[in-house]
Amino acid sequence: MTVTEILKNEELRREEFPVARDKIFLAHAGDCPLPRRVAEAVAAYARQSTSGDQEKFVYPGILSEGRKLGAQLLNCDAEEVAFVGPTSLALSYIASGLRFRRGDNILIYFDDYPSNVYPWMALAEQGVQVRLMNTRGLGLIRPQDVAGQVDENTRLVALASCHFISGFRADVSAIGQALRKKNILFCVDAIQTVGAFRMEAEHVDFLAADAHKWLLGPCGAGLMYVRKEVQEQLHPPIYGWHNVRCPDFVAQEQIVLRAGAARYEAGTHNLVGLVGLVAAMQMVVELGVEEVGRELLRKRAWLVPALKAKGWSVLHDQAPPENSSGITSFYQAGKDLAALHQKLLDANIITSLRVDRAGQKYIRLSPHFYNSDEELQKVLELL
Repeated sequence: MTVTEILKNEELRREEFPVARDKIFLAHAGDCPLPRRVAEAVAAYARQSTSGDQEKFVYPGILSEGRKLGAQLLNCDAEEVAFVGPTSLALSYIASGLRFRRGDNILIYFDDYPSNVYPWMALAEQGVQVRLMNTRGLGLIRPQDVAGQVDENTRLVALASCHFISGFRADVSAIGQALRKKNILFCVDAIQTVGAFRMEAEHVDFLAADAHKWLLGPCGAGLMYVRKEVQEQLHPPIYGWHNVRCPDFVAQEQIVLRAGAARYEAGTHNLVGLVGLVAAMQMVVELGVEEVGRELLRKRAWLVPALKAKGWSVLHDQAPPENSSGITSFYQAGKDLAALHQKLLDANIITSLRVDRAGQKYIRLSPHFYNSDEELQKVLELL
């Protein structure tokens, strides 16, 4: 199955993505509908689990397969991939697992999604100075902005790979390379890019991404990446039977952690979620994440001028392809966007209504590769 085949064959498109039968779903930056094959994988495993020990049907193969697929998507080693659940939990693990000294500072972007703000704000209780990044626009994070706002006491920078409202995609590799030279750790909330664009974890120290957006997987089943060279610096904040060696389930006198990123998986895994995550990653790998990304950029390149022609203002409408994403957010002064959002919903067109710190509302379109041009044209006609 390829992206081109899906877009050229309406019967196949509706078979693989059942939501397309009666809705135009353009809210993948929020919570995605499950593709047929992901839902069937979860349902088949759930039925199988009624007949015996639910671990035995997939464990431990599901872990090795999941790590392998995660490594393909992140371009990293399988031993650097862990499964700890949602993005919020993974980021909190990272924030609470690092050891900071009084006088250290960290740099964050206050207008990021709260999951990538609160875990770092909480470190102020340890005497860590939490610095808030200044930008020239909503989500407009450039390498030079980061470089100009860190100093010799900066221990870590925590940013999103793509802003959840504006859709501006940061140059993660350039930022990471510059920070590595200064011995500053780099943590990335990549939930808005994993599955949509190729992620290069080489220049990142920590990364988290749940499956329920662009990966087209179930909620609460995500990836956590910890670079091999910094795993000794990130202490597991939670301990259990799985991440601490305990032969025959007998507690030992010393705590000896498992090797690799498995040291962050304390207890029994969310196997139902993992089954769905693996099925989703298999699909994205089969399609080719580069092909998915190209299709998302093609859609945005068509949407932006079409929206502007109708009098709408589009966030970061001049962003080059390397800083663009699958998100297109638009607004218009004096327009009742809540009513418009409801009007679209009443027409079975699913979008997102978002608001920034200043109170400005936006309609956010986040079509995935399988959305057709005819669907997008219908949205424009309704606008």
